[in-house]
This record gives sequence, C-alpha cells and structure tokens, in this order.
Amino acid sequence: MAYHSFLLEPISCHAWNKDRSQIALCPNNHEVHIYKKDGTKWTKIHELKEHNGQVTGIDWAPESNRIVTCGADRNAYVWTLKEGTWKPTLVILRINRAARCVKWSPKENKFAVGSGSRLISVCYFEQENDWWVCKHIKKPIRSTILSLDWHPNNALLAAGSCDFKCRVFSAYIKEVEEKPGPTPWGSKMPFGELLFESGGSPAAAQTSGASGGWVHSVCFSHSGNRLAWTSHDSTLCVSEGGKNGTLTSLSSETLPLLCVTFITENSLVAAGHDCYPVLFVYDGAKGSLTFGGKLDVPKQAAQKGISARERFQNLDRRASETQNTDKDLNTLHKNSISQISVLEGGRNQCTKFCTTGMDGGMGIWDVKSLESAMKDLKIV
Repeated sequence: MAYHSFLLEPISCHAWNKDRSQIALCPNNHEVHIYKKDGTKWTKIHELKEHNGQVTGIDWAPESNRIVTCGADRNAYVWTLKEGTWKPTLVILRINRAARCVKWSPKENKFAVGSGSRLISVCYFEQENDWWVCKHIKKPIRSTILSLDWHPNNALLAAGSCDFKCRVFSAYIKEVEEKPGPTPWGSKMPFGELLFESGGSPAAAQTSGASGGWVHSVCFSHSGNRLAWTSHDSTLCVSEGGKNGTLTSLSSETLPLLCVTFITENSLVAAGHDCYPVLFVYDGAKGSLTFGGKLDVPKQAAQKGISARERFQNLDRRASETQNTDKDLNTLHKNSISQISVLEGGRNQCTKFCTTGMDGGMGIWDVKSLESAMKDLKIV
C-alpha cells in the first residue's frame, strides 16, 4: 500500500491518463489539477480553470488523451492538449440543474453526463458543425443521476440515481456507430430504451429488488454480463443479465458505501464512509454475494454487534469531544473514500487499484500484497 497526500481539501473526483503517469483531480472547487509522477513525488503541472462552479466529474480518455469535465455550473468541457496547454471546448448539455457525473464510452466516440435535471445527456461530436451535441435520456428517471458506467459494447449505459434505482439504458447513437449485437440485457436497442430497472415493473425492462437508498455507484463487470451497485442503506447489489436475470444483495456491516468496482469477474472492492476498502465475492452458480474481508481494518471495526446508526452516533460523539479524531483511525485514509479506480490489470484481473477521499489523499493498493498480508483473504 502507498499513500500520498495532495491537499488539505477533499478530493471530489479523479481520473488517470493511459500510462498512469498523470492524475487529474478536483480539490473540492471549480478547478482541476493535473499531477505528474516524478520518482516517488507528484508534481502539479497543469490547472484547468474554465468551470465557474464546483467540478463534480472527471474522465480521461486513454487513447484520444482527451479529458471531459462537468460541474455544478451546468456545463461540461472537453479538454484537448495542444502545444503543452489544455484547451477547453464547451459542450451544450441543455440542462437546468448541476451536472453530477461524466463517463467516456469505451470507444471514446461519445460520453454521458448525469445531472440533477433528472436526465442523462449522451454527447457525441458532430463533424458537420464541428461541435459536441447531445441527446437526452429522460424516462423513467425521477431524480438526480449520481453515477454512470458504460457496458463494454459501447452502447449500453448503467445509471444510479437518488430515486433509489439502478437502471440500464440503450445509448446507441446511429450517427456515430454501428448497430450493436444482442446482449444478455436485451437485443432491441433504440436510443433511450430501458433494459433493466432495480424494482418497479416497466414493460420493457427486467425487474428486480429495489435498493433502500440513493444509488451512489454503478459498475459493469469486464464481460458486461454483471452489474453491481451500492446504495446509501449500506447494501451492495449484483445483477446478471438474461431472461431469468438474477439479483443478489447483501447488507454489509459497513457504513454506506460510496464507490464500487469489479477487480475480477467474481470479486468486487467497495469503499465509503468507513475509510477503508472492503472485498466482496460473488458466486454466479449459487447466486450468492458474501463479505470477503476488510482490506484496511480500523480500530472501530473491532466493535461487534453494533448498528450503523450507533456507529454514526459514536463518531459524532467523539467529534464533539475532540477536534482531532485522526488518532482514532489507524487506516490509510483518515476520512471517507469517495472514488475507486482500477490502475492495472483491468476489471477482469486487477493487480492494483486507487482510492481517493475526503482527506485529500490517494491510496494505491496492490492486490497480491493484500492477499499475502491478510489472513484468510482470497480473491477469486
């Protein structure tokens, strides 16, 4: 494990370049700072300052080397590096509330922006007019979109929102791509088609059990046949596509999880308000989801038989007694972890992953080292 403290301010979001030599992050304001690794140190080399509201999402396209950002100013920008300077291009999102998250598609020919306008803007470049345009996915979204993830086929898009739902939509745009082949999630894919919804009973969707809180994070597996999401009621859910699509959920003993990613087809890492990552193992044959272990165990975790609410109350009580609670934590991060990203190996065989959080720090985690250092930890 390695840890680097960039800032005193929280890191709202981050994204890596292709070779992982640079990281773009937001220091909880309207700017994006780009750091370059210099030996064991990180040096700030660029500042992107076009937004006039807090930056809420960053994604860095590995092949085209373009950065897309979105923010509370209801804008998105595509940044291109020209002669050593990052140049922004405004994207017309046509939204009247803050943008909340942004993701490039796997082929990098479009990106999606989730917002408080209860819609998703799917943006693509229009060659004739030389600008970025968008199409909207609206129904049946009823609240703010908090998280997005693309299926490997470049056409399906998963979204988590504040209406307690995780959904999969078709984001196929005939102007920029060939018609996709059938997937376990569906075969007919006109733009905006709802293919999956957790809970409810839409006519065109597979339905499953509902989450009990805001859906903070969504993630497809490497194959795209599985979808995981975390919600504010401290649950993790995994669904498999198909006519008899199954959903498995597990109420964890942790405080709410804010982010999740697959690190193999059967293993997931999630993290959130407990300040450390945790491992979950999914068994497709049995349709079971189990808690695999805590990857960085704090002292508070030794308390057994205590509810999440009581743990919140204990944390609040300690905070009122002393202004410095860092000494109570023996974790790598000293505050909530807000984002996880895969560094090496991909989602099918991750060897390293990265976490950033509200403590202004970044943790680099080596999967093999974690397996060897922690008793009974097995990643499958």
